[in-house]
Amino acid sequence: MEEQNIPAVPAPVSEHGAGPAPAPVKAAGPEAQAKPSQTRLWLKIIAALYAVSLLASFAVISKLDGVQKSKPKDLDLSKFTGLGAAKKDSVAVIPIFGAIYQTDSSKMWERGSQQIAKRIKAAAAKKEVKAILLDINSPGGSVGAVQEIYSAIMRAKAETKKPFVARFGDVSASGGYYVAAACDTIIAAPGTITGSIGVILSATSFVGLMNKVGMRSEVIKSGKFKDIGSPMRDMTPEERKLLQGLIDDSYDQFVTAVAEGRKMPAEEVKLLADGRIYTGRQALNVKLVDKLGDLQDALDEAGERGKLGKNPPVLRDTDPFDQLFSLIDSKLSFFGGASLETALNASPRLEYRWYGQ
Repeated sequence: MEEQNIPAVPAPVSEHGAGPAPAPVKAAGPEAQAKPSQTRLWLKIIAALYAVSLLASFAVISKLDGVQKSKPKDLDLSKFTGLGAAKKDSVAVIPIFGAIYQTDSSKMWERGSQQIAKRIKAAAAKKEVKAILLDINSPGGSVGAVQEIYSAIMRAKAETKKPFVARFGDVSASGGYYVAAACDTIIAAPGTITGSIGVILSATSFVGLMNKVGMRSEVIKSGKFKDIGSPMRDMTPEERKLLQGLIDDSYDQFVTAVAEGRKMPAEEVKLLADGRIYTGRQALNVKLVDKLGDLQDALDEAGERGKLGKNPPVLRDTDPFDQLFSLIDSKLSFFGGASLETALNASPRLEYRWYGQ
């Protein structure tokens, strides 16, 4: 067989000189292109669903807020406090969980001392509610917010003569205990953290940091105490004395509330009120609580005080807006934002609060 001479095909020459040109890059196949496209599609779907959920939430809130402003006289508080219509005599259970602060009370969906005070008032006004159980799990909070709830309890007791029972969960310290002092009976678990009777005011100083970076603050004020507590300068001895006066006065108010509620001499309360914490069993020994028990024991106590007997029917305060805002809080945290509670309560306050939690 004769050999055929096949002419050689010259290799392509590079524009920059001799030698073969680099092989052309192959275009990505359909499988490689599909993965980024699918990822972008899922991200868009997730973002759209999140946006729709937020819009729906705020639409509901705006509608309810409008109802409150347009018909304040016809508004049934039970629809928005979580207390439904009870079919028979019962004990109302109102939870007080977490730090206690004030929020914008003009909006019924806000969580805070105003809303808790409204729930107490609504529960006490119901004929079928014979006693009220406050389920407290709180380290306390700002002085004004704590006193608002305390006042709501005292007012409800004076107007309706209905008994109040406080039940302590994991923690009911400082302002949490202040609220309970207004109740007729206090029941704590043996291991509950309670006490911490006292007041605290914290101030942050940026003076050292400003000196390091070469910054200073210029303030024009109407009086020498107008910027008291400013983080931009050191506190003067005179200012410390003034602030200590605020602390001492707020402390006396706390001691008075405990003395009246526990029917103890003020001097005896002061011996217990140096800020220390107690277990539930220790608190029982020093007469800060009446009994040791759990939630069922507290319900039985409220039932007997309301003449319903043990294991009474229960009207629970279940607020759907708490669940809604817990969801929004978790979404904000997922995307790196601060929680609503942190955003609302960022400013310094005079507080009845235990900071061990």
